[in-house]
Amino acid sequence: MAGGSNKAIYGAIIANTLIAISKFVAAFFTGSSAMLSEGIHSAVDTGNGLLLLLGLHKSKQKADSQHPFGYGQEVYFWTFIVSILVFALGGGFAIYEGIESLKHPEPVSDFVWNYAVLSAAIIFEGYALYIALKAFRKSHPKFKNIVSGIVQSKDASTFAVIIEDSAAIAGLLVALTGMFLSQITGNPYIDGIASITIGGILVVVAIFLARESRHLLLGESATPETIKQIESIIDGDPNVLSSSLPRTMHFWPNKILLTINVELKDKLNITEAEEVIAQLQSKIKEKIPNISQAYIQTTEHTNQKA
Repeated sequence: MAGGSNKAIYGAIIANTLIAISKFVAAFFTGSSAMLSEGIHSAVDTGNGLLLLLGLHKSKQKADSQHPFGYGQEVYFWTFIVSILVFALGGGFAIYEGIESLKHPEPVSDFVWNYAVLSAAIIFEGYALYIALKAFRKSHPKFKNIVSGIVQSKDASTFAVIIEDSAAIAGLLVALTGMFLSQITGNPYIDGIASITIGGILVVVAIFLARESRHLLLGESATPETIKQIESIIDGDPNVLSSSLPRTMHFWPNKILLTINVELKDKLNITEAEEVIAQLQSKIKEKIPNISQAYIQTTEHTNQKA
């Protein structure tokens, strides 16, 4: 999974770096507000990709006394930082630049530059999005719908790239449409409107990304399907009389902490109870590999850790 995430992020960084340079060059020659906003957007996306790589690197640190469950949530923290940057530097600047353009409208020139850069950018961003989607589908084959898959996924680094690339393509299409309308109508205000629209898209994307990252940072539980699997394994053991609701928390896309209380049959002695718990832990981790740590506590006999 980490390899897929890295590949998607590297692809996005390379694409956004090339696109940002070309956009700034085009903005310099054409004076387009929307193109300048798009250049800032691509530059921010490049920096965001580096932050996601930093998060992935930090998340691989081994557990220690201060962080006994490891550093997996570093990915979620840096994804949240990325959402703030998209909101402030991407969306905020684009809206500001658009408003300034409406206050002091200037006709856009050299449309050939804009069309060439925007067309190339769409191709680059489309390829980066393809890589990210391919990595996401490979890591999450059970998700048939991308939108619902992103909402349910805990792989923050990969879905952040997908969301950013999708927003980038939407922004490029808006800029391209604004450029075309400015050319055929000669209306200088359309460029500013396009810039504000791009900013609005980035703000919406940033809020969505922040929302998803926030849930993960606060300790989002496993999916309902995983919870049902756990309950099925626990309740299916003939030595278990009852069990509490499984409590789970994601510390990494494929690392889940599980704690659960069970009541065993009274006839079991301590040794037998320990054996039952050990078997349950082994079976849960075998059937659900994403559960890296499982704590099963009995109300009558013992407390075991996997």
